[in-house]
Amino acid sequence: MTRPAAGTDPGAGAGAAGEAEPGEGGSAALRRLSLWHDQVADAGDALARRPALAGDTTADVAVVGGGYTGLWTAYYLLRARPELRVVVVEAEIAGFGASGRNGGWASALFPVPTAGLVRRYGRERAFALRRAMADTVDEIGRVAAAEGIDCGFVKGGTVSLARTPVQLRRARAEAEVDAHEHDGVDGVELLDGDAAWSRLAAARVLGATYTPHCARIQPAALVRGLARTVEARGGLIAEGTRATVLRSGEVVTDRGVVRAPTVVRATEAWTSRLPGSRRAVVPVYSLMIATEPLPSDLWSAIGLARGETFNDHRHLIVYGQRTVDDRIAFGGRGAPYHAGSGIRPGFDRDPSVFSALHATLVHLLPQVAGFRVTHAWGGPLGVPRDWHAGVGLDRGTGVGWAGGYVGDGVGTSNLAGRTLADLVLGHDTDLVRLPWVGHRSPTWEFEPLRWLGVNAGLRLAAAADAEERWTRRPSALGGVLTRLTGH
Repeated sequence: MTRPAAGTDPGAGAGAAGEAEPGEGGSAALRRLSLWHDQVADAGDALARRPALAGDTTADVAVVGGGYTGLWTAYYLLRARPELRVVVVEAEIAGFGASGRNGGWASALFPVPTAGLVRRYGRERAFALRRAMADTVDEIGRVAAAEGIDCGFVKGGTVSLARTPVQLRRARAEAEVDAHEHDGVDGVELLDGDAAWSRLAAARVLGATYTPHCARIQPAALVRGLARTVEARGGLIAEGTRATVLRSGEVVTDRGVVRAPTVVRATEAWTSRLPGSRRAVVPVYSLMIATEPLPSDLWSAIGLARGETFNDHRHLIVYGQRTVDDRIAFGGRGAPYHAGSGIRPGFDRDPSVFSALHATLVHLLPQVAGFRVTHAWGGPLGVPRDWHAGVGLDRGTGVGWAGGYVGDGVGTSNLAGRTLADLVLGHDTDLVRLPWVGHRSPTWEFEPLRWLGVNAGLRLAAAADAEERWTRRPSALGGVLTRLTGH
């Protein structure tokens, strides 16, 4: 096999050059937001901004946020009641935020583990939520197929590698606990070294866990296709329209006021920018890199033949997928939290984190060392104080909300959209009785405690992994991290 000349600088490549500033329109700027935006632009999506709100207007439902949560809510409302006037206001373009930049895992993961849900809500309600999340993966695939949204949906599951004895111990424990918890939902399967290697031929593989409840997607293709579908069903999406106040009966924007009996907040990490909500979530950055397309003979050696997503059992989260065009898209945490819940375009790019991600990927898959990194990007996700996502509707004010997905939002946002639609329409369904409905997380501490706590957690995760590599024993820091995050 002849490999291209090495070019492993994670900041190199057209897709990694520059960044899109808020308010900076046009395909040339917006396609640099991520590999995913670059790909949809190549496929013919001009990423052109829709018209802004043209002054004051009225609606039946006003939705703030043109990402997955807002668009899924609008979609299910319009599918159930085509006559509704639904207005979505978005500060940039649909899919500008995490919905267009994430790792492309449409998974059944919920931020709170099943054991934690059982302790909080009891077994029956906890497993109702688990079953709903598993069904959500298939629901996304059904809608994409029915609406003609080509988002590369392949339900290949997730393989989580164990590459040290300590990670293997965690993998076994997870499978053992899950064996008692699956309650009719396909559970976590423990793979031995050979079975894990057959899925993904990574270095030093000792075993893995596998769950079928995840699909690989192209996230920007999904959110952009969903926006077009909402419009085709009669919804209005006003882009370049920044909400400044969200309250009972109206959304005040820089382009006019939307008056509606129901207002839905679907702003995730950007919730911290709304008046009175700065401590509702912290925006934590997750960054990604992508290789150039890899040749077929290399993929025959690497694996992921069924479209599996992948990670491993370390503390500091990493995640990856084989893309539709045969790249590896690989991401992880580790970028710092910025004081005051800061969100800025410059925070999307951290060369030291990109370099660390590339080193981690090569350590995991040495086969890719000689291939170029063509794209590097990032963005914020929303983390509530108790790491517990929530969805709800205040009947007294008519204000609904959803979010706090902690990076598990591709699937959870679909469940949120369906649930919000049922709540708004007054439908008495199983979804509105799920235990996360009505949950409100406590607020985060004031600064500088918030900055100290969040960044301490990131450092603890990295330190715990380093300690386990050296000692080959479970790190006591992992227990501290568990107490800090509730996981």
